Amino acid sequence: MTLPELLQAARAGAVSELELISLEGGIYLLQILGAERRAYLHDDAGRNLHLRSVEHARDLLETLPDVPLFLVHASAYDEMCGLPSGSREALRVPVGLRSRW
Repeated sequence: MTLPELLQAARAGAVSELELISLEGGIYLLQILGAERRAYLHDDAGRNLHLRSVEHARDLLETLPDVPLFLVHASAYDEMCGLPSGSREALRVPVGLRSRW
């Protein structure tokens, strides 16, 4: 989904929440969740748009209506040796779409 498509969907009420997914290397991907589908924010060429930070996402989404935004970070414990096997939930923290200074 491109940014104009995201804006249109959010204004139509088709976006229930956004997840800013933290990856290694200081890269963040924006996942868009709606009742009908999940999608990642991508550029006009169809490549996932790499964001640099929560503030970068806020700047990019400044004209978006208020939609819940969550920062999602996978558990580092999954990569540690010697821990019992099994899946662990990712850290999912609500962050405001608007900066509160």
